[in-house]
Amino acid sequence: MTVSARYLSARGVGAARRGGYAGRDRLLKETAMLELRPNCEHCDADLPPASTEARICSFECTFCARCADQVLGNVCPNCGGGFAPRPVRPATDRRNGNFLGRYPASGTRKHRPADLAAHALLRQALRDIAAQDR
Repeated sequence: MTVSARYLSARGVGAARRGGYAGRDRLLKETAMLELRPNCEHCDADLPPASTEARICSFECTFCARCADQVLGNVCPNCGGGFAPRPVRPATDRRNGNFLGRYPASGTRKHRPADLAAHALLRQALRDIAAQDR
């Protein structure tokens, strides 16, 4: 969750004035975006916001391309899903204030290397199931 979404959630976004929590939920959906985590969870390599080497699963677990492809075999060790390239958030405001300066990348590092023995069993169990079908 982004800083702005956490702020809106904590403040309740004037829920009473805007029709209860439905208004808050609508605002949260409008401001929720990828965290753009700063590192690979497995090898701790730096993955700056503009990196084209970052890979994410649908839960936004973040890995470098080498770990996602070669070490993890396109199987997220946390959820079993596949990986996709992480989009790059524009560094410059070219439209409607949607850019890195207004919505900065996360600075919170998550380094939790995969247990490769357990991951080998997970990969084996999923070997015949395409990532989009898991």
